[in-house]
Amino acid sequence: MLRISQYLREVARAEQDGHYPSPQGRPKAQADRAASVGPAKARGPVMIWNLTRRCNLTCKHCYALSADHDYPGELSFAEVCTVMDDLKLAGVPVLILSGGEPLLRPDLFEIASRAQAMGLYTALSTNGTLIDAGMAARIAQQNFDYVGISIDGLRETHDRFRRLEGAFDASLAALRLLRERGARTGLRYTFTDLNQQDFPALLELMRAEQVDKFYFSHLNYAGRGNIHRGRDAHFKATRAALELLFETAWRDALEDVSTAAPQPREYVTGNNDADAVYLLAWVSARWPQWADHLRRRLVAWGGNASGEGVANIDNLGDVHPDTMWWHYSLGNVRQRPFSAIWQDRSDPLMDGLKTKPRPVKGRCAECQHFAICGGNTRVRAQQTSGDLWAEDPGCYLDDAEIGLSAEASARLQALSGQWGPRDGSVKPFSAKRSSGSRNSSAKPIHIQLVEAINSSEGA
Repeated sequence: MLRISQYLREVARAEQDGHYPSPQGRPKAQADRAASVGPAKARGPVMIWNLTRRCNLTCKHCYALSADHDYPGELSFAEVCTVMDDLKLAGVPVLILSGGEPLLRPDLFEIASRAQAMGLYTALSTNGTLIDAGMAARIAQQNFDYVGISIDGLRETHDRFRRLEGAFDASLAALRLLRERGARTGLRYTFTDLNQQDFPALLELMRAEQVDKFYFSHLNYAGRGNIHRGRDAHFKATRAALELLFETAWRDALEDVSTAAPQPREYVTGNNDADAVYLLAWVSARWPQWADHLRRRLVAWGGNASGEGVANIDNLGDVHPDTMWWHYSLGNVRQRPFSAIWQDRSDPLMDGLKTKPRPVKGRCAECQHFAICGGNTRVRAQQTSGDLWAEDPGCYLDDAEIGLSAEASARLQALSGQWGPRDGSVKPFSAKRSSGSRNSSAKPIHIQLVEAINSSEGA
């Protein structure tokens, strides 16, 4: 996740004070809670935990391919507690409770209470449609550090994406109910060419509804997102959207610095680490004197964190490098502790993700900003080429922006010929799609990848 607001506030402070400020630390709530329960172990990954796969919606871009029915074999409360104890030992600092729709899990609030008692920064990710006044009061009473609600566009667009008439009104009502009760809220938005027209209005909605955070997600090729990858936004539209996002975040950053706002609005992006390079270029064009400082900060951030700084446990207990790798299991917490699975580099995918630098190929290998981006999102490369380490086809930066010479570009084009020109157009993707099913980690990696790409499940 790229914390745009954090970096732009640093630039704004530099403009105000004449020197670049020291980096900010962990979120205050997280630091305070960690201090209250004593020193933590070695820092582990942010954990996104899909507590249930059941959901009352069947969204077009769902990576979990969820539906409104029970899924057999989900972890019991006792098993969840055992895993949570191990997560603490592994140094996991943040727990994001997700689904499916996590509010459909009867013991959600018991799980949240236990996580908070353990000192974990605890967030809730929901579609919001089940939040009425009573549920909003219960969520606010739980005192989650953050409640993210997914919004795909204005009413017509959102309802079409969510496949439910009235979904937009229900989610917007949930945001208002939570805000009235003091909960910290955020909008979660996945950008595609089917909803890009609503993006400016959603930024306005965020301000009008006093939402605390805006999460801009690029489409990643997993679950129904893989089925619909042919609908991924064109690169020119992506760049225009990011420029609007940067400009909006910059205006807020100036306001935050001048007023010392205690809880400023936050803008973040995910699922495309080229955003950090684009942010650096955006700042460099306006305040070149701070470009080197920002570059050092972004290099320290390090780009894609799959398999390192972020982890996922699904509803059946399978561990994944992140939520977009549900077709590839690293192991199951019923059979081995998460801490053991996470440190095991005998798995070729985990070994590659933890290797410094990662063994990427093509444009990614020759990019002058590799130290910032880290090779971007490996699942997109795998889903479109079958090669984990191929260049990420979702990179929207052109050859000049990544420092690639004309000779190198021609050589790489001759070698691959897959991704087409980097001029703002997108080559149509294959119609092959992932099943979204969990495959045994005992299978060789090439078998898993072939199965994941060639098998299919209804949309």
